[in-house]
Amino acid sequence: MAVFWTILWEWAGLAVRWLHIVTAIAWIGSSFYFIALDLGLRPPSGGRKGGSGEGVSGEAWQVHGGGFYFIRKYMVSPAEMPAELTWFKWESYATWLSGAALLVLVYWLGAELYLVDPSKADLTPLAAVAISAASLGIGWLVYDRLCKSGLATRPTLLMLLLFGLLLAMGWGYNQLFTGRAVLLHLGAFTATIMTANVFFFIIPNQKIVVADLLAGQVPAAKYGRIAKLRSLHNNYLTLPVVFLMMSNHFPLAFASEWNWLIAELVFLMGVSIRHFFNTHHAHGGLLWWTWGVTAALFAAAVWLSSSGQAHEDADAREARAPSPAAARFAAAEGFEEVAGLVMGHCSMCHARVPVWDGIGTAPRGGCCSKPRPMWRVRRGGSSCRPGSLRRCRRLRRVIWSRKTGRRSWRGTGTPRAEAGRRGTWVGPGAGPGSLGDGPGVAGPWCGDTGHGDAGHGDAGRRIGVACGLSRLFH
Repeated sequence: MAVFWTILWEWAGLAVRWLHIVTAIAWIGSSFYFIALDLGLRPPSGGRKGGSGEGVSGEAWQVHGGGFYFIRKYMVSPAEMPAELTWFKWESYATWLSGAALLVLVYWLGAELYLVDPSKADLTPLAAVAISAASLGIGWLVYDRLCKSGLATRPTLLMLLLFGLLLAMGWGYNQLFTGRAVLLHLGAFTATIMTANVFFFIIPNQKIVVADLLAGQVPAAKYGRIAKLRSLHNNYLTLPVVFLMMSNHFPLAFASEWNWLIAELVFLMGVSIRHFFNTHHAHGGLLWWTWGVTAALFAAAVWLSSSGQAHEDADAREARAPSPAAARFAAAEGFEEVAGLVMGHCSMCHARVPVWDGIGTAPRGGCCSKPRPMWRVRRGGSSCRPGSLRRCRRLRRVIWSRKTGRRSWRGTGTPRAEAGRRGTWVGPGAGPGSLGDGPGVAGPWCGDTGHGDAGHGDAGRRIGVACGLSRLFH
C-alpha cells in the first residue's frame, strides 16, 4: 500500500507541474501579446477602407496562420457593445492555483526534506509551513500598501521600493529555508503579487469601466491609472518568475550562500530585457545597450554562484568535530549498514578527489571514502547535482522509525526529538524490519537510473534507492 500511495503521489506531482507549466505559458503568452499589441498600435487612419470609427485610439494590422487581422483599441465603448467579451483572467488564476498546489505537494507536505534546513533555523515542519504561507500574504499586503500610497504617482521610486521588498524577502527566506526553497518562495511571492493584481484590481477595474460605459456614463480615470500601474509591475516581473520557477533544477543558482542576491540580479535582468522589448514594440528603436547590461548582470550571478561555494580543505573537514545533528544521525540504529551502502554507491562523487567528470569537489564537502566524514549530516540544503548533472537525486520519502513502519514520525506518538534519535534514513521501499527488508522498488524512488554505469543494483533496490542516502551529506 505504501508503494501505491508513493507512486500516486509522484504522478500527482508530475500532473500538477505539467498543468502549472501549461497555464503559465498561456498567461505569459497572452500577457506578452497584449503588451506588444498595445505598445505597437498606430494612430487611426480614417481614409483606409474599413478605417477607424468613433472612439478608436489606435489600430493595427496583423497576419497569422494565413489570415489577416484588423485590430482596434477603443478608449470608450464602441457605438455598439458586443454581445460577448473575452476576458483574459483565468490564465493567471489557473497558474497561481496550480503553483500553490505544487507548493503544498512538494514543500509543505515534504517540509522535512525540501523546506526545513536545521543548520539555519531549528523549525518544526509545521512552523516552517506557517511561515511560508504567512510570508506570501504579508508580502502582498506590504506591496499593496505601497501602491496605494502617494508613491503611485512616482512609478520609478515605487519600482525601486518593490525591488527593496524583494531583496528583503529573499534575505529573510535564506535565514530560514533550504536554498532550493529560498528561490522557489521568492517566485511564489512574486507570482502572488502578480495574480492578486489581476484578481483584485485589473479585472475588477475593467468591469467597472465596462459597466459605466454600458450605462452611458464616463468612467473615472483613476480606474485606468490603477490598472495600468499594476499591469506595468506584472510586465517587469514576468521573466524573473519564470527563472525562479525552474531554479530548483539548477543547484548553481540555489545552492550558493548568495542565492538571494542571485535572485535579485535576475529581477534586474528581467527589467533590462523587458525594457528592450517594450521600447521596440513602441517603435522606439532597438536599445542594444540593455543586452550589455543583462550580460553583465548574468556574469555577476555566475560569479556569485561560485563564490558562494565553500571549498574546505579535505583534511580540515575530516578533522572537524561533527555538528549535533550529524552526531545524532551517526548514532542512529543501522547507521553502519547505511554507511556501507553509501560508500558503495556514492563514493565516485563524494570523495576527496571525485572521479565523476565535471565534479571538482565533493558536493557539500560530503566525503564517504572514510566512515568519519559520514558524520556530516545535513537535512535540506543543497542538492548533490552540480550544474545540470542530474544524478544522485534526493530521497523522496523518509521513514523515521523502522520499528513502526510509518513513513514519518508524525502520528506515531513519538516525540520529534526522540524520533530523530532513533530514526534512520531509509528509502520508501524499506519496511518495518531490518534495513532493506521491505518490498523496495528502484524506479519511482530514485527518479534517475543511477550514477552512470554504477547503478544502484540489488542493494539500492533493497532500500528503495541508495542515492537517497546522499542526504547524509546535504
